[in-house]
Amino acid sequence: MQQRTCVATVLLSLAISPRLTPAQEYLFNDSHFHLTNYVQEGIGIRDLLGLMGNKTGRVALFGIPLQQQWSYRNSGDRAPTYYLDTDAPLYYYSFTDAFIAQAYLSLPSDQRKRFDPMITGFNPADMYAADHIRRVLMTFPGVFSGIGEFTVHKEFVSSKVAGETASLQDPALDRILDFAGEVGLAVILHSDIDVPFPKEGAAPMYLAQMKALLRKHPSTTIIWAHTGVGRVIRPIENHGAALEEMMRDPAFNHVNFDISWDLVARYIVASKQSVKSAADLINRYPDRFLFGTDEVAPRTADQYYKVFTIYEPLWKSLDPEASEKVRKRNYERIFDMARGRVRAWENAHAAAAR
Repeated sequence: MQQRTCVATVLLSLAISPRLTPAQEYLFNDSHFHLTNYVQEGIGIRDLLGLMGNKTGRVALFGIPLQQQWSYRNSGDRAPTYYLDTDAPLYYYSFTDAFIAQAYLSLPSDQRKRFDPMITGFNPADMYAADHIRRVLMTFPGVFSGIGEFTVHKEFVSSKVAGETASLQDPALDRILDFAGEVGLAVILHSDIDVPFPKEGAAPMYLAQMKALLRKHPSTTIIWAHTGVGRVIRPIENHGAALEEMMRDPAFNHVNFDISWDLVARYIVASKQSVKSAADLINRYPDRFLFGTDEVAPRTADQYYKVFTIYEPLWKSLDPEASEKVRKRNYERIFDMARGRVRAWENAHAAAAR
C-alpha cells in the first residue's frame, strides 16, 4: 500500500509539473529567489517572467518575511530599503504569503507551472508558526510547494528582529519542521554556520546545533541555504570537509545545500584552488547541491543572471552530469516531489473538512 501511494504521488507531481522545455533550451532552475525586498517592494511577477525568458526554467518564489521599520527618529526623511540602512528593528510581515499567492494566482495555468511559491511569513520562535503555515495552505490550496527562505541565525539580521531571538534549539522550530515533513513541504533554511568575526581557533558556533536539528527531522527535505556562509560569515576551516562528513552520513540524506548569493559565490571562485575544491566536492556528491540566484527584485537581466555568470569557472570545472544536476535536475526532483505531496495533503484535508 505504501509503495502504491509513493508511485501515485510521483505520477501526480509529474502530471502537474511537466518539463517546460528540453533541457538544452534553458540554463538553470532557480532554487532561491526573492520577489520583494525588506520593505515589501519589488518587481511584478510578469516582469520576472520576462527576465526568465527561455534561460530559466522554474523559480522557487518567495518574498522576505521581515519588514524593515522606518523610524523617523532614527533616519529622518531617509527611508531605509535594506536592513543595513538603519538601526531601526525588523519585524515579521505575514502578509507576504498572501502577496506571493495572489501574484502566482494572477498568472494563467501554463505560466504558474514555472513557479514554486514558498511560505515565509512566520516567526520561527513562535510555537504558533506551524499553525500559520497550515492556515496558509488551507487558504491558498494548490499554490505553495514549501517554506522558506526563513532565517534562524543571520549576521546583522538576527539581532535586529523585534521580540524573541530565534534558535536552532527552539521547540517552535521543531514543530515547524515536523509539520513540513508531514505535509511534504520543501524547506529552505538560512542559518549561519558561525558568528561574525569568530575567535581564532574556536569551534563554529552553530554547526553542532544545526547538525543536531537536522538529525531530528529525517522525514523533512531541507535545503541549507548558502552552505551556512554569508556576507562576513566566511567558510569555516575545512568547510568542504565538514559538508562532506554530513553527506557521507546517512542521518543527513534528507539535507541538501544551495550555492546561491553572489556573496557566497565569491568564496567559491576566489582562486583556482577554491574552484577546484568546490568542483571536486560537488562532483563527488552531485545530487546534494542546487543553484539559486538569491536575487532580490532585480530590475534587469544583467542583475538577474549576475550570479550564474560569476559561477562560470565552476560550471566549466564540473562534470557534465554534475553540472546538469546542480543547475536543473536536483531542483526538479525536490520540487516535483514537494508539489505532489503537498497537493495530496491539501486534497485529503479539504475532503476531511467537508
